[in-house]
Amino acid sequence: MLRAGIVNSMKNATDATFQSDVLERSKQVPVVVDLWAPWCGPCKTLGPIIERLVDSYNGQVELVKINVDENPAISAAFQVQSIPMVVGIRDGKVVDGFIGALGESQVREWLIKLAGEPGGSAQAEKSEVDMLIEAGDEESLLKALELEPDNAAAITALASLRCDTGDPAGALELLEKIPENADTRKVAARARLISNNVDSSSVDLPKRLDSLLDLVKDDPNARQEYLDLLEIMDPSDPTVLKYRKALSTRLF
Repeated sequence: MLRAGIVNSMKNATDATFQSDVLERSKQVPVVVDLWAPWCGPCKTLGPIIERLVDSYNGQVELVKINVDENPAISAAFQVQSIPMVVGIRDGKVVDGFIGALGESQVREWLIKLAGEPGGSAQAEKSEVDMLIEAGDEESLLKALELEPDNAAAITALASLRCDTGDPAGALELLEKIPENADTRKVAARARLISNNVDSSSVDLPKRLDSLLDLVKDDPNARQEYLDLLEIMDPSDPTVLKYRKALSTRLF
């Protein structure tokens, strides 16, 4: 039973509920995604720390736990290779994350960066850089990077803008400056497709994937295009898992 005045800020999500529980919900409050498994020892250490710290926000942040063994589509979308893996999502986009069982003070600092101090106003906690990133135009994003040159969200947004303006090489060059995450992989995939004259907005994705499947084992370019097409697809789409399994079958 919840204590009086305490908001339940944790839920378990699945492949089927990821869109609503995480992406849509993150448009209202920041969502912390904890990717774990029952056999993972460090997950058992980190889990209670995250739960306790998220609880201190009393509903201003939500924690979503995802068992990677039971939800292969989400695991594939985040390209999970090691757990625990924690991802922070705002406005439907990955903004930060870490891998491994950090200590409580480190997790607290990470949460403050994601959502501000517990009890504060989310709007009041927005920094100048956050507001420049939200503006989203090139001038604002460049100004954000003058203030914080390594800001991953600003770099990713600017790289996406480079794709929009027909500069995929510039997008890829920007993305090399920051660690890879789900958002950067999607933008990089889009940039490579544009470079190869593949219009991802109009191509029949299943048809194109089927045509590439016979080539992926021996043709690295076909294999990369296949992976890039999967990357730009909605991770909750069940066909993504189908085509990833098909790729594994062809390669191994």
